[in-house]
Amino acid sequence: MAPHGKFYWNELMTDDVERAKAFYGATLGWTFDAMPMEGERTYYVAMLGEEAVAGMMDKTDLLPPTVPPHWFSYINVDKLDARLKLLEENGGHVIRAPFEVPGIGWIAIVADPTGAPMGWMTAAD
Repeated sequence: MAPHGKFYWNELMTDDVERAKAFYGATLGWTFDAMPMEGERTYYVAMLGEEAVAGMMDKTDLLPPTVPPHWFSYINVDKLDARLKLLEENGGHVIRAPFEVPGIGWIAIVADPTGAPMGWMTAAD
């Protein structure tokens, strides 16, 4: 089981996936595995050798154009529903209700009391 309370995954939301792939490949030595998603969207898993180290996807149709490209982090939690109750009791709020990503786990998009967004997830084993 993934450890509770640790950053678990990071993904780049960008408007230019090919440029980002070229940059991270040249500077960090990452290669990329394409994972088709629903519709015509593709998610790219950044690999460092045999290890998956990050994700990348085009944000063009997901976020308003005023949102700049950015890295988005996910923190693993032991029991997502229980932790979301604590989040709200302590001044945070749920931006997107929990949803399942098959084979990955359950994810909710949340914000802390300062407004900082992140993903909280209970990873699948």
